[in-house]
Amino acid sequence: MNDYKLTLRMLRAKFSYTQDEVAEKLNISPSTWSKWERGLNFPDVLNIKKIEDLFNVSYADIKFLQ
Repeated sequence: MNDYKLTLRMLRAKFSYTQDEVAEKLNISPSTWSKWERGLNFPDVLNIKKIEDLFNVSYADIKFLQ
């Protein structure tokens, strides 16, 4: 199983964003992003698309970034 929480953390770090900055850019709450990074929740399809656009990656690419 893909450990998406590490991928999200890695992408955020690569772009030097704080959790608050990512949350603002994705128009979500900081606690939502935090839950994704901790593996407590998973982003829905619409938010995955926002993540793809923000970090200029595709979902398929994300699966291989680890």
